[in-house]
Amino acid sequence: MKQFFNDVSKIEYEGPNSKNPLAYHHYNPEEIINGKKMSEHFRFSVAYWHTLTSDNADMFGVGTAEKRWNDIKDPLDKAYARFDAMLEFLDKTGIEYFCFHDRDLVDEGDTLRETNKRLDKIVKYIKENIKGTGKKILWGTQNMFTNPRFMHGAATSSNSDIFAYASAQTKKAIEISKELDAEGHVFWGGREGYETLLNTDMKKELNNLAYFLQMAVDYAKEISFDGQFLIEPKPKEPTKHQYDFDVANSYAFLQKYNLEKYFKFNVEANHAQLATHTFQHELNYARINGILGSVDANIGDFFLGWDTDQFATNVYENTFAMYEILKNGGISPGGLNFDSKVRRSSFEDIDLFYAHIASIDAYAIGLKKAQKIIETKILEKFVEDRYDSYNKGIGEKISNKQTSFEELENYIIDKSDIKNSSGRQELLERMVNDILFN
Repeated sequence: MKQFFNDVSKIEYEGPNSKNPLAYHHYNPEEIINGKKMSEHFRFSVAYWHTLTSDNADMFGVGTAEKRWNDIKDPLDKAYARFDAMLEFLDKTGIEYFCFHDRDLVDEGDTLRETNKRLDKIVKYIKENIKGTGKKILWGTQNMFTNPRFMHGAATSSNSDIFAYASAQTKKAIEISKELDAEGHVFWGGREGYETLLNTDMKKELNNLAYFLQMAVDYAKEISFDGQFLIEPKPKEPTKHQYDFDVANSYAFLQKYNLEKYFKFNVEANHAQLATHTFQHELNYARINGILGSVDANIGDFFLGWDTDQFATNVYENTFAMYEILKNGGISPGGLNFDSKVRRSSFEDIDLFYAHIASIDAYAIGLKKAQKIIETKILEKFVEDRYDSYNKGIGEKISNKQTSFEELENYIIDKSDIKNSSGRQELLERMVNDILFN
């Protein structure tokens, strides 16, 4: 196998006093937090597309990244070298998992048959070379947004041939996830949405999307793929009206079509922001509904209105992400996938290491602080007290669904001494800061 990162040794934990930029200062994978190793809480994953495939191009300019494996002309030789780079990167960072789109693994051929033949070869190569390394696939998915054929969508395309292509491509992608023992399989809408209702039959598109997902469920059963199916919501970009806007919208869609028992959610921080939600909101909504499955760990730029997919170095946001994950009892068989890309000016190979280390350390701090917030019960106790009126009297009857409009009217109609208590948001924010920065 080819080596690409000869100047980087294995990244080790050196502690918070270390000044070594190629060492973990806060992430100690063996440290026990709340009865589990730190590594088990996170189940970190590298995103094939940003870390190995992307060349740092944007809508204003060509790529800047120095990724030698992508300079290889032959598609299969490039695919083999790209995986060699992935395996070396995983080994040196100590990250256990990676995620991929089917088209990250190898470039497309002229036909689906030719592409599938290429996929068979690279999948065989991955399977042979991953054996005995301890490295695993967190989840696979299908790229049905890059190729121009998907200009009108994939499962929601106005062209039935494209629906057929998307279905066949997804069939193969699920087979790959099974072949490589992936712990999950993601469905991201990509271009499943529309720009204008002037040319759109929304009812047909939604019905087709549901049928597509049902066929995926049926096929997974047929081939005995038992990985967790995941929906990844995104509110806009590339289409103006994405059908998978956020967790609540997507969960309602699944419930309408009786698909909810087959799917959980892969929640992305940057997508939450585009939906004008906090990351914690989306995680919380998924958690309280029992549908939190996995996480795309990144962050967006609050001054830009698109998916910037930056590395998650915001300790405050990471703390409350881990707070929700801890309250959820973990996210296995999901994990925290770095769906993140280095900035365009961070073009050297070594920047890939700096970025992942920075994000991993920020999440390690967040885990410890989240556990402290839970242990002190400062939020739980306040919330419990705030809703105490529902534990007695008329409130208890409301909680137990044992009252009616008539009874509530009789109870409240002559009451003149209704009193509210303060929400004390600023006090709680200070108490959280005391934990974060003490």
